[in-house]
Amino acid sequence: MTPVKVPFLDLVKPHAELESELVDAFRRALHTAAFIGGAAVESFEKDFASYCHAKYCVGVASGTDALRFTLYAAGIKVGDAVITVPNTFIATAEAISQTGARPYFVDVHESTYNMDPAKLREFLESKCTRDAQGVVRTQDGLQVRAVVPVHLYGQMADMDAIMSIAEEFGLVVVEDACQAHGAEYFSKKHNTWLRAGSIGFAAAFSFYPGKNLGACGEAGAVTTNNEEAAGKMRMIRDHGQAKKYFHDIEGYNGRLDAIQAGILGIKLKHLPDWNKRRQDLARSYNEIFKSSDVTITTPFEPSWSRAVYHLYVVQVDDRESVQEGLSAAGIGTAIHYPVPLHEQKAYAALGYQKGDFPVAERIAPRILSLPMFPQMTVEQQRYVTEKLASLVVRHVAAFA
Repeated sequence: MTPVKVPFLDLVKPHAELESELVDAFRRALHTAAFIGGAAVESFEKDFASYCHAKYCVGVASGTDALRFTLYAAGIKVGDAVITVPNTFIATAEAISQTGARPYFVDVHESTYNMDPAKLREFLESKCTRDAQGVVRTQDGLQVRAVVPVHLYGQMADMDAIMSIAEEFGLVVVEDACQAHGAEYFSKKHNTWLRAGSIGFAAAFSFYPGKNLGACGEAGAVTTNNEEAAGKMRMIRDHGQAKKYFHDIEGYNGRLDAIQAGILGIKLKHLPDWNKRRQDLARSYNEIFKSSDVTITTPFEPSWSRAVYHLYVVQVDDRESVQEGLSAAGIGTAIHYPVPLHEQKAYAALGYQKGDFPVAERIAPRILSLPMFPQMTVEQQRYVTEKLASLVVRHVAAFA
């Protein structure tokens, strides 16, 4: 078939489609000089809280700030330990360590790539003890205070199981929802679908431009049902001010600016349609690969999940060769993430060794993110699948 240029992500088309509305948002900020805070930020916070089925939203400067501020608001501090996963972007662990706490990892589930509740329980039961203050990691005496499940690639972690374990051990749950705008989880406990950002103590979202809901720059938000936590995060993002020049705590400059809030408010109206398009594309990918009978592991979506496919991630043999072949054919791909966090130099001091998290280590050299964006055409997707299938079949034949 005729070669078709397929970018990994197309950020031009959606902005071209919405250009007049986006320019109006910028113009409103120019005409009012409301660049920090104000009506645009408050309106977006209200709308995004409603979208996430949460009571409160606090706009901040980035997804990393959202994670960090949430942990501060939860009382995480020096001498604490926080549990997360090694298969995630470093911001998850950075937010923990930058509060002065120490991140520890538990492995991910083989099928979903999200936190494995069984591994979380194993960590708490085999590597920790209980005292009068709570759960303490036996090896170093640090108090385990929180757990941060990551809703990776747009699919939520198994939150009923994680919340139950956290309640049993007295842990705060912070959702890293930076890739999961609009994702849903069916809770048997509540007998209803729950949206990312409405379940834990609070949740962090990133609006980095490539996200399902992306700003035209850096931006983030926290959602929570806890009024006190929301109030504290509003102070943390604004130098700890309870009101101007009255600083109740030491905070940060981590505010969401009004231009980005105006842009996000416009895009939020389109997010349900964009997410549905991503879901349709994922379904098409799955059906095409299933019918082609190639050796590709496609994403697994449990019955309790409504993923929004921020990324469509497959597993292939000889990934580098396959990726090079796709690149030569004009197809953009990416890897999320090539090196698990416990193997990164930044966390060498944690003392982990290769082999400590076998699932994360096993998938890291095999995962490949294929083009996924709402404006992707049928022709583009067909070209990607046919080219990938030919490369995988060729590779299998070469090693048969």
